[in-house]
Amino acid sequence: MASTDSLLVARIGRPHGLRGEVTVQTHTDDPERRYVPGTVFATEATVGTGVPRSLTLVTARKHRETWLLGFEEIPDRTGAESLRGTRLVLDVDEAAEAEDDDEGWYEHDLVGLAVVDPSGAALGEVTGLVVGAVQDLLEVRLADGREALVPFVEAIVTSVDVEGGHVVVDAPAGLFDLDEL
Repeated sequence: MASTDSLLVARIGRPHGLRGEVTVQTHTDDPERRYVPGTVFATEATVGTGVPRSLTLVTARKHRETWLLGFEEIPDRTGAESLRGTRLVLDVDEAAEAEDDDEGWYEHDLVGLAVVDPSGAALGEVTGLVVGAVQDLLEVRLADGREALVPFVEAIVTSVDVEGGHVVVDAPAGLFDLDEL
């Protein structure tokens, strides 16, 4: 298992073809930068599956909007089948070295931040990040204990201050009251 200071990059799906390529569910907003041949990913897999502790990327390509990856250690379809469900992770420090300073945040940056409204009133706490195909969602535990999903878009999450320990959510009317109908 990878350390807790790891960044989930992808989850391996089914094999593709006969030469060991696999489909992946991407968990990064910049796959072109993460899927570079020569990158060594740590793996997280069920104990006893025989999955190597690390995989070295040799090929990465898109096929019908799905990423296909090939690894040095996996020469054929049989080997690729054994990878199904394996998580590919990078050490957070290595991942940070590979990227420029942009306005993205990782889940570990956000979890635990206080959620406040534009006036500074406490609304709750960030408990997770759901990465979606169209948009991401912040998982928030509200002050009354209910759970809520907040679209992680600039119009609603107007500010993220990791150093200050909070995010500002300008929630549209009803966002936190949907389950009270």
